[in-house]
Amino acid sequence: MANTIEEILGAAGAIAKGMSVTFQEMLSPTVTEYYPEEPAKLEERYRGVHVLQRDSNGMEKCVACFLCAAACPANCIYIEAAENTEQVRISGGERYAKVYSIDYNRCIFCGYCVEACPTDAITHGHGFESASYNTSTLVKRKEDMLAPVPPGVHPPVVAAEKTGAH
Repeated sequence: MANTIEEILGAAGAIAKGMSVTFQEMLSPTVTEYYPEEPAKLEERYRGVHVLQRDSNGMEKCVACFLCAAACPANCIYIEAAENTEQVRISGGERYAKVYSIDYNRCIFCGYCVEACPTDAITHGHGFESASYNTSTLVKRKEDMLAPVPPGVHPPVVAAEKTGAH
């Protein structure tokens, strides 16, 4: 009998403790964000869409080492490597990512690709407006993710631009 009373009092105490948290939240002020009119307030560690970074010279940091694709548990990163030449230098290494795509239909934003990158070429940005009704628009290419060239720096010349081919 005494054991049953202790159980009942313990359960009542747990309910009272839970309700006290609920009442404290009810009495706290409401926080409203006016998102479309004002910029969204995101935490510093927010994992948004990926950004392919550039170095201070405007060259791409990605050296096509494939470590990000190997670390990805969702297998959503696709890379094709190409060699840098004396005439066309895209990255600081021997190779660069000719094709770099991320399929956001599959990406789980785990951050393993960011952790695996030895050159800090891929990072999570703060972009969050990537929802779409068309799944083909959720496959982002290198051109969509590449960071802008720093001001006052001339970007490297791409072979297609150099020869005039389109």
